[in-house]
Formats: sequence, structure tokens, C-alpha cells
Amino acid sequence: QVQLVESGGGLVQAGGSLRLSCAASGRTFSSYAMGWFRQAPGKEREFVAAINWSGGSTHYADFVKARFTISRHNTKNTMYLQMNSLEPEDTAVYYCAAERDVFIATMEDQYEYWGQGTQVTVSS
Repeated sequence: QVQLVESGGGLVQAGGSLRLSCAASGRTFSSYAMGWFRQAPGKEREFVAAINWSGGSTHYADFVKARFTISRHNTKNTMYLQMNSLEPEDTAVYYCAAERDVFIATMEDQYEYWGQGTQVTVSS
């Protein structure tokens, strides 16, 4: 089992950057595939980015358009999402997720463990 806590959200102007962090408890963080999802007001939660246990494989949603970078530091039990060139459309609550039994996952229902989310607001 793993507990996840996101941080790093906030208010930023369009064109700015933020780095989100997802801190995981437990000694087996490196066994988990990880992902970032987001949910904007009035919309369903959607996939943003995913990374496998080692960090060697990543996958991004099309709308990321090379603006975001997912990474992880297994010895620190932390995953990151570097977000650059932010747009007002990126405003959402961002969630991290973890799953042990997959290599890499892009679907919400593939993940068992979720954080509480961190708010990202991009002003125009």
C-alpha cells in the first residue's frame, strides 16, 4: 500500500511554469507505475502523463504538446510534473496516482492509489 500527497500547485500567469510533486509513503515506491491526471471544473478527470517504475518509459496526453515533463526520483519516493508554457485551459485539480501491477498506465481505472489533489490556476 502507498499513500500519495501532491504539492506545488498555485496561481500562475499564462506562459508561466509550475512543478508539481507527488510524495509517496512506503518502501516500495520504485515498484509502482505512476501517473498524473487532472480535473477541471465541470469536466471529467483526464489523463495527463504516466511513467513506469524506473522512469525509463513515459507517456503523455496529446494536449501536453511537449510542455510538460514527468519524472521520478525513486530514492526520494517522489514523482514530479514540470509544467511550462501554462495556459488558462490547464486550470484544474491535479492528481497523482500509483499502481503496482502494470508497466505503465494511462487509464484512470488502472490505478488503485490516488492523492488528494493540488489546485493549479492559470490566469490569462
